[in-house]
Amino acid sequence: FVDHGLLRLNEGDQVMAFFAEHLGVNVVRVNAEDRFIAALAGISDPEEKRRCVGRLFVEVFEEQAAGMGNIQWLAQGTIYPDVIESAGSKTGKAQVIKSHHNVGGLPEHMQLKLIEPLRDLFKDEVRKIGVELGLPRDLVYRHPFPGPGLSVRILGEVKKEYADLLKAADAIFINELTQEGLYDQVSQAFAVFLPVKSVGVMGDGRRYDYVIALRAVETVDFMTASWARLPYEFLDRVSRRIINEVPGVSRVTYDISGKPPATIEWE
Repeated sequence: FVDHGLLRLNEGDQVMAFFAEHLGVNVVRVNAEDRFIAALAGISDPEEKRRCVGRLFVEVFEEQAAGMGNIQWLAQGTIYPDVIESAGSKTGKAQVIKSHHNVGGLPEHMQLKLIEPLRDLFKDEVRKIGVELGLPRDLVYRHPFPGPGLSVRILGEVKKEYADLLKAADAIFINELTQEGLYDQVSQAFAVFLPVKSVGVMGDGRRYDYVIALRAVETVDFMTASWARLPYEFLDRVSRRIINEVPGVSRVTYDISGKPPATIEWE
């Protein structure tokens, strides 16, 4: 398990606990946060960020595999929307929307051979398989998360301070969705860090801090999506919590763009 430090809050620990509790698999955890943050320094183009993460993922996996004996295969959870958006479908007619790190972001030459058992399936089909296999419902219906992690939910250059701020804001949003019984009513929800500052007021003082955008959508196949009509009172509570509890945030916005024309992720 390559922990690039760009997961959701405490997600690395949750992954390890899941494998130990439900699958009985002895997983080796590699803390590669410093390495990924350093590699992403100065990169603001989203396509380049995705390629950087994909390349480094494979490098770390191959380094670990070299010390484990006869390891020949790298298994990936690539699904069909990843292939289409990365213009890797068999027809060759699709245009690149964004290069998923596990498709267009992989290095040309790999020591490990690649196996992708879910490559031709959509998300709803993958979930049906998970249910048939008896996997926990919380895992099967967990909201999707991009392989490059928060690097594509931080617009522009990735910095650790941005990632830490975003993790805190995102955790509040997801927690409130769960507490309100709205988590399973939306298909995907997350926060986005915007590298711009906005004037705010806290008490009698002036604040000039960053902006967080909230995104929630409803979809079946993730190829098209509608923005989720969340209650105003709910959004108000989430906004107030983020601004009051996350130092460095002065404003919260809500994304009301559908797919198309927007993609679900911002980058």
